[in-house]
Amino acid sequence: MHDQCVETWLRCHILAFEHFGAVPAVVVPDNLKAAVVRCAFAVDGESTLNRSYLELARYYGFLVDPTPPRSPEKKGKVEAGVKYVQTSFMAPRDLNELGVEGAAQALMQWLREVADVRIHGTTRERPIDLFEREEKQALRELPPVRFEIVVWKQAKVHPDAHVVFAKRMYSVPFRLIGQTVWIRATARSLVIFANDEHVATHSCIGKGHRSTIESHLPQERAPWRHRSQSFWQARAQTLGDDVGKLVETIFAGQVGLSKLRVVQSIVTHLEPFPEERRNAACRRAFEFGNHTYQGIKHILLKGLDREPLPSAQEPKFGTLDKPRFSRSPSEFALSNRKENNTWESPTISSPS
Repeated sequence: MHDQCVETWLRCHILAFEHFGAVPAVVVPDNLKAAVVRCAFAVDGESTLNRSYLELARYYGFLVDPTPPRSPEKKGKVEAGVKYVQTSFMAPRDLNELGVEGAAQALMQWLREVADVRIHGTTRERPIDLFEREEKQALRELPPVRFEIVVWKQAKVHPDAHVVFAKRMYSVPFRLIGQTVWIRATARSLVIFANDEHVATHSCIGKGHRSTIESHLPQERAPWRHRSQSFWQARAQTLGDDVGKLVETIFAGQVGLSKLRVVQSIVTHLEPFPEERRNAACRRAFEFGNHTYQGIKHILLKGLDREPLPSAQEPKFGTLDKPRFSRSPSEFALSNRKENNTWESPTISSPS
C-alpha cells in the first residue's frame, strides 16, 4: 500500500483491527483527506469526517478524534512509535530488495522477536505482556463479518445524464442534469443519492465503460444510445414494410461514410406518424431516389405522401390504342428509310 487514497486508508484500519483481534474505542488520526474533510481550527470548531471513514467508524463502533492541525505533540505516543519503527526496523535494511511480501514477512518476524519482547523504556515491561494483561481488555470485540470497503464521492451530472466514477459512466434520471450528487461505491455495486434521496443503483461488474438505465433518459432520446445496425433495422421493420425496406437500402449503400445517424433520424421522425403515412412517405422517397432525413421530413411536411406516385398516375387525357392522325414509330422509320434509299436516274436525250 503506497498511497493515501480512501480505499487504502480503510483497508489499513481493517487489517490493523484483525491483527489485534479487537477494535479500540477511539482512533486519533492526522488530518489527511481520506479521514478528515474539514479539520477543526479551534476548540469550538467542528470537523467533518470523510463519509467513507465515518461509515467504517460506525460499523466497528469506534470514535474518531482528529488531531488539531500542526500539533504533533498532542499525539506524542503515536509519533514516538513511528520513530521507533523507522530507527529499528527500517533503518538497517533496504526494503526494496525484499519486495512487498518479503517486507511483510520481515516485519512480522521483527514484531515477534524484537518489538513485542523488548523492555519498554517507560513501562519497564515487555509490550506484549502489558497488552495481554491490560490493554486487550479495554478493546471492543470485532464484528463477525469484515467491513466491505465503501467509497463516497461527489460528482456532477453530465449533459448526457451520466456521472463518472473510476473511469466508468453511470446514468441518473435526466432531471438531475447539472446537479451534484453523492456516489456510494463498493466492489460490487454503486448507489447514487441526490439530496439524500436514492435515485439510482448500478452494478460495478460488467463490460463496457457505460452503464445506462433506459428509464433515466428522456423518452425521445433513449433509443439514440443504441449503435447497432440490427437494432435500428428491427425498429424500422416494426413501423412498416416500406420503412424497413428504406432503412435496409440506406445501410446497404454505405461506402466509407456511416449512415447510422441518418437512419436514427428517419426512424425517430417517422414513429409519431400513422402507419399509412410513414409507409407512403418511404414509398415516395424510393420513387425519387431520395434516401435522406431531409427528404422524408419534407414529404411529410408538405403532405406529399398523400399524393399518388407518378408511376401510378393515369394520363390526364387518357390513352389511344392506335394513333388517329399520325403514323406509328415503326411505320415512320420504314417510310423514312425508303425515301432515303430511292434514286431516280436523270433523263439523257440521244443526239439526233
